[in-house]
Amino acid sequence: MGDIVHETATKWLNERGVTNNDLAELVYFLQKDYHDGLTYETCLENVEAVLAKREVGNAILTGIQIDRLTEQGGLEEPLQDMLKRDEGLYGVDEIIAFSIVNVYGSIGFTNYGYIDKLKPGILKKLNDKSTGECHTFLDDIVGAIAAAASSRLAHGQQED
Repeated sequence: MGDIVHETATKWLNERGVTNNDLAELVYFLQKDYHDGLTYETCLENVEAVLAKREVGNAILTGIQIDRLTEQGGLEEPLQDMLKRDEGLYGVDEIIAFSIVNVYGSIGFTNYGYIDKLKPGILKKLNDKSTGECHTFLDDIVGAIAAAASSRLAHGQQED
């Protein structure tokens, strides 16, 4: 069952315009100042390790499915409107993101908050409301994957 979750999560991320390279770029953004000689390959390895976690795949599937239903108008009010607007006080999208961040410890929370505030790279695109697409959950999930991969990288460097 784990393989199908991982495969589907990766497929759905790609369908929503998010590649592993996009995620690796976010990890590089977060960690470049802390690791001399950091490469995109190292960032990508850490992204792939995070994506292999079943709980991460579950969060991806859940969030993307809710975003899709929102785009299709498949939710009842007032939830439909709140998710379509990505209402700031909604917060459940961040809770799902925290389930990913938690996989590699508390350092991920700092990385997540930082990247969520700045919205570099693919996060800027996902937050563009003018496209008609809904990424209320996905933008937080992508930030959380990058934060978790950054935490994994930091823990690995500490052990070395």
